[in-house]
Amino acid sequence: QVQLVESGGDSVHSGGSLTLSCAASGSTETLRCMAWFRQATGKEREKVVVKYSDGDTNYEAAVKGRFTISQDNAKNTLFLHMNDLKPEDTAMYYCAAAPRTYDCYSGSPAYWGQGTQVTVAS
Repeated sequence: QVQLVESGGDSVHSGGSLTLSCAASGSTETLRCMAWFRQATGKEREKVVVKYSDGDTNYEAAVKGRFTISQDNAKNTLFLHMNDLKPEDTAMYYCAAAPRTYDCYSGSPAYWGQGTQVTVAS
C-alpha cells in the first residue's frame, strides 16, 4: 500500500505561481509512475501530468510550458510547480501513483491523495 498526502493549495491571482507537494509513504519502491490530476467543480477529472519511473513525463496541452513536475526521491516527494496560473486552472488537484505505468497513462492509478484546492482569481 502507498499513502499520498498533498499540500500547497491556495488562492492566487491570475498570473501567479504555486507549488504543490505530494508526500508518498508506504511501499513506494513498487511505484512505476506518479501523476497529478485535477477536477474542477462540475467537470470531469483530468490528467495534468504523468512522470514515469524511466524519467519520461507527459503534460497535458493546457498546462505545457506553465507547469513543471519534479521529484525528490530522497524524501519521496512529488512536486508540481505552476506558473502563469489562469482562472481555468481552478480545481482540486490530486496526486496519484501506480505500480503499473498503464494505470497512470489510462487515468486509473491505484493510489490517490485527498486533494488540495487551487483557486485562481481573475
